[in-house]
Amino acid sequence: MKTIAMFGNKREGLGKALTKTVRNEGKVPCVLYGAKNHIHFSIYREDFKMLVYTPNTYRVQLDIDGTIYKAILQDMQFHPVNDTITHADFFEIDETQNVEIDIPVKFVGNSIGVRQGGKLIVKSQKLRVRALPKNLPDSIDINIETLEIGKSVKVADITVENMILLDSPNNPIVAVKTTRAAAEAATAAAKDAKGKK
Repeated sequence: MKTIAMFGNKREGLGKALTKTVRNEGKVPCVLYGAKNHIHFSIYREDFKMLVYTPNTYRVQLDIDGTIYKAILQDMQFHPVNDTITHADFFEIDETQNVEIDIPVKFVGNSIGVRQGGKLIVKSQKLRVRALPKNLPDSIDINIETLEIGKSVKVADITVENMILLDSPNNPIVAVKTTRAAAEAATAAAKDAKGKK
């Protein structure tokens, strides 16, 4: 899994007034969990663009006042009106311990159902996994070449190495639905075949 570097500064206080000051400076209040002591710090809001507004998932190399921590983004809070980031939680990685994280799904191939006029419906763009940090991939590749109209790929259909999938086995990931054009074509073909008998 790719790593992105982020730089932060420890926060001097934790009260509401100080937190508001941090946000007014264009920074996001953050907490790093997993270490012996939780670390409260802040990162400039603009620095989150590469981490949050992307379909990818990254490990984070956090530089907090010169001390480096390996982490993953655990949770975020957004303003209910303007959708700006108001808080972020990071989890410090221990290379010997499993972590839980969402991994992007990548679809490989051109579905036979789509070639026949169906529409590809993506149900899940990421899957939750548990694995050692060294085993985390950039994406989970799913081959959809043989996916027909009316069929779907569920979590139970996926095989991954060195990871445990945490989503419900019955959850669909991707499906091919029939379209009006495909249904009309099928009806016309059936009538044509019947008329030739």
